[in-house]
Amino acid sequence: MVWVPLRGNPLVLLLGAILFLMSSVGIGLFISTISSTQQQAQITTFFFALPAFILSGFAFPIGSMPEWVQYITYAIPLRYFLVAIRGVFLKASGLDMLWPQLAAMALLGGLMILLSSLRFQKG
Repeated sequence: MVWVPLRGNPLVLLLGAILFLMSSVGIGLFISTISSTQQQAQITTFFFALPAFILSGFAFPIGSMPEWVQYITYAIPLRYFLVAIRGVFLKASGLDMLWPQLAAMALLGGLMILLSSLRFQKG
């Protein structure tokens, strides 16, 4: 088994993971506020998650995608998290290098949670 050594600060990785989870939960909350049934929420999540995974840069490099598709990837939190993970693990990048990705995840997460809370209606 081959291990990839962690070259960077684990606290930066933890911060990135927390911000990624916050933005992902925010998207999930938003999907739940626009859905009227559980089945509709599951289908919406499927149709969001699959393209988000493909467009995140994990499967295909973002730079090789058409320009109009590259603009869509700015709304996908996984795009920023992958840059942060690669930076911490492979390049020993710190907050000085990764703050744009962390700020983007914080902005996306905060925006999604804010929109979700504004759309939330008590039964």
